[in-house]
Formats: sequence, structure tokens, C-alpha cells
Amino acid sequence: MTATDVKATQKLPLLTLTAMVVGSMVGAGVFSLPRNFAQATGVYGALVAWAIAGAGMLMLAFVFQALAVRKPDLDAGVYAYAKAGFGEFPGFFSAFGYWASACVGNVTYWVLIKSTLGTIIPGFGEGDTLLAVAVSAVGVWAFHFMIMRGVKEAAAINRIVTVAKLVPIVVFVVILAVALRSEVFSANLWGGTEQSFGGLFEQVKATMLLTVFVFLGVEGASVYSRYAQKRSDVGRATVLGFLSVLALFASVTILSYGVLPRADLAELRQPSMMGALESVVGTWGSAFIGIGLIVSVLGAYLAWTLMAAEVLFVAAQDDDMPRYLKRENHHGVPTAALVMTSALITAVLVVTLFSEDAFTFTLKLCSSLSLIPYLLAAAYALQIGVRGETYDTAPRGRGKEVAFAALAVVYTAFLVFAAGLEFLLLSFIIYAPGTVLFVMARRERHRRVFSPAELALFVLAVVLAVLGIVGLATGLITI
Repeated sequence: MTATDVKATQKLPLLTLTAMVVGSMVGAGVFSLPRNFAQATGVYGALVAWAIAGAGMLMLAFVFQALAVRKPDLDAGVYAYAKAGFGEFPGFFSAFGYWASACVGNVTYWVLIKSTLGTIIPGFGEGDTLLAVAVSAVGVWAFHFMIMRGVKEAAAINRIVTVAKLVPIVVFVVILAVALRSEVFSANLWGGTEQSFGGLFEQVKATMLLTVFVFLGVEGASVYSRYAQKRSDVGRATVLGFLSVLALFASVTILSYGVLPRADLAELRQPSMMGALESVVGTWGSAFIGIGLIVSVLGAYLAWTLMAAEVLFVAAQDDDMPRYLKRENHHGVPTAALVMTSALITAVLVVTLFSEDAFTFTLKLCSSLSLIPYLLAAAYALQIGVRGETYDTAPRGRGKEVAFAALAVVYTAFLVFAAGLEFLLLSFIIYAPGTVLFVMARRERHRRVFSPAELALFVLAVVLAVLGIVGLATGLITI
């Protein structure tokens, strides 16, 4: 059977596409929410943060839904939309940034798994010891060879895992809702000592990268648009998956404030859902969440590895990545893109050996790398709405879609501000060297490497990368 024949049979229905979205988002992030939010804010700040993140990410979900319908010829959405709207080099940046974000995010999964097992095997520490990194690297390549057997088989596994991993999270929510103590909850309403709107804004700002991290994957169905049975299912799967996980994430966060004082939540070992449930039901609760986390994270790792390789493969097909990334095996799996993905994940795992807090560092870097792709996709939706492109034949809903796109642009621009200069510079330490792939692709096709505008963008990227390196060397930036 040829790769083309395989693709013809690998059409995914609405339920499986929705599972890909949920499976992509419900990963390491949800299990770390109690501690991460408690370190930043209290109940009020958490409510405001989820309201902003929920509304902002819903606008992005609507953007991907609208673009899937209005631009059905564009596959691997996040990358394709940036290229169509702003040119080849910004499109390359979007593809590379999205891919790098997925790889760094996958490292958080292995860190959290080994931190969980560290309660039993001290040599794993909090997921950043030499033993933990070595075992994680073995796991990376074990998944690599499983995925090589075929995309459809991996997607089917992800659908099963998605159902299995939701059970402990739902049980956590139900138990904490019943056990909630009103006096503890009331004492946790404010975060910090400054009970003011100014202080609340800073607290909310500190949570923004956390919310981005847990919502990464909202575009999962869009990335797999070429495998959808019906194009309309892409948008439906995006919104259905998003609304499901928003309710789940907000519940996990808010209910945790009702069982432990905020200071105690902030000191919990990651994954902090283990400690929160253990405080209510005893040690079995910690083990229960630990097992659920391992299942959840491995499922999310599978989904994100698939998506990362898919973006590189489609970019190569569009001549924006080197030709070698087009290679597929007889199962229709983009082998070269998958090798490159597994290699970067392994490299970032090694970097965690030098990090003070490996999980938080990789979480925030992953979120920062995703911001440019999200911003460009939202801006493209706004662009076609303002121009009226595609609306001449299907004008219905234009005003609503333009409004959604504008709000998505504002939200993602705010996220860049909230991320701060430190992680912006760290992101460009990865972005700038990645341009080598763009240069290779241009030279393979005997084209001019940069236009004047592209050269200016490249110079800016290099300057930001150099500033980031100087910051690391002088200690102004720490990992």
C-alpha cells in the first residue's frame, strides 16, 4: 500500500477530531494548576484569569472554526494561515515556532511524569535529575517508533487514552466540591497582601502564560484538517473540545482553594493535584491522581508529537522547509519530520539538567513560543474579514467573525505583554537559529534567500536572540 493509499483511508470523524483537541489540551498543565495558581493569586484573581483566558481562547477557537470553513484549501492551519496572510518568512516563523513550542511542551510531560514517580523512586527527584532525563529520553524514542507505525493507529490510541485520563480529573472535581470548606475558601479569596485592583491585575498577569499552556491544542483539529471526513467537523471539534476543557480547568483551580490555605497550595510538590486530593482523602488520592497523570500525559505527548511532525511535513510540501522533511514511510508517516521532532525533545530534556525549576521553565517557554503563531492566525482572520475575502459568496456572519478575530488579536497581543521580555528573548534564541531551515529551502529552489522586508525581520530576530544570550551569560535571565 502506498502513502497515498494510506492517506485516503485515514479520514477521522468528528468524535476522533474532538478527542484530538481534548487530548492535546488535557495533559500536564491541568495537574499543576493548584500550585501554579496559588503561587500567583487567590480565588478572585483565578476567576478573573479564567474569564479572560476563557474568553480570549474562545475567540481563537472561533477564529480557527471560521478559517476552517472559509479557507478549506489551507491545511495545518496555524502555519498555513500565517503564510497566506503575511508571506513566506512569517509563515515559516509560525511553522517553526509552533513546532518548537510543541517540542518544548512535550518535555514538560516527561518532567512531570518523573516528578510523580520521584515520590517512589528518589533518583528521579522532581523530574530533572540525570536518571530522570535518561529514562525520559528512552521514552521519547519508544513513542517515536510506535508513531512510525501509522497516524491513524496513533490517533485511535489517543481517543482511548482521552477517555481514560478524564476519569481521575472528574473524580477530583467531584470530591473537592463535596469536601469544600467555606472558611478556607473565604480566606483564599485574595492573593498576596495587597487587596486592591492594581494588585489583582498583577496577579492575573502572572497567570496568563499558565492559562496559555493548558489551552495549547485548541487548534488541534485545524492542524489535522487534511484527515477530516467533513471539513465542517474541524470547526465543531475545536469549539466542543475547548468548552469541555475550560469547564474542567476552571473547576480544578477554584475548588482547590476550598481544601487548603493558599500558602500550603503554593508549597505542594508537582503535580499539585496529588497533594490537594491527598489532603482530603488520604494517600490513596495521591496514587490515584498519579496514575491518571501518567495516562493523561502520555496521551497528550502522543497527540503533540503527531501535530509537531505534521506541521514540519506540510511546510516542506509547501516548499517552506527543506525537501528532506517531505519523506514518508509506507505507513504515510512523515519520518524525517518525526526524527527532527524527537531529536529536539531529547535536546531540551538535556537542558533541564541546568534549570532551577525545569517544569515551570519549560511550561513558560512553551507558551511563549506559541504566541507568534497564534497572533498571526488571529490577524489573518481579521485581515480576510476586513477585506471581505470569501464573503462575496458567503456573506453571512461577517460582522461577528470580524469581531471575534479582532478580540483574538487583542488577547494574543496582551499575552505577549504578559509573557514579559525575559521569555520573549528566550523564544528568539530558538527562533533565530531555526532560520537556517528557511535558508536551506530557498537555496534548494534557487531563490533569493530574503526580500528586504524579510531581511529586516531576520535581523530583528537575531538582535533579540543576542540580547537573550547576553542576558543568560550575565545572569539577568535565568532558566
